[in-house]
Amino acid sequence: MASKLIMIVEDSPTDRKIAESVCADNGYRVVTVTEGDKALAAAIEKKPDLILLDVILPNKNGFQVCRQLKSDPQTKDIRVIIVSSKDQASDKFWGIKQGADDYITKPYDEDDLLSAIQKNI
Repeated sequence: MASKLIMIVEDSPTDRKIAESVCADNGYRVVTVTEGDKALAAAIEKKPDLILLDVILPNKNGFQVCRQLKSDPQTKDIRVIIVSSKDQASDKFWGIKQGADDYITKPYDEDDLLSAIQKNI
């Protein structure tokens, strides 16, 4: 069986590299997108098993992207974990309200990220 595909939507090169390493080191395939407005098209084209989605992105924020993903019949069943430095209770509430399956805050421990991935994939 092919390994699961994780799409990382992250504009920070450092955060993207950390997430890519955690995923790749644990046997997942990875595709990356750096802008919010490209995430929906990439999700439709690549059909990832899970999306790690930053909130603060160029062109369209992660909350908007999540809402779009969850309202599109082609992508509504893809699990989404919002990964953000926005750590207020209201941010987490808003992320889940937009359809996110999980919400973790940056900076995160790599084990916490892996645990969230394994729980949601």
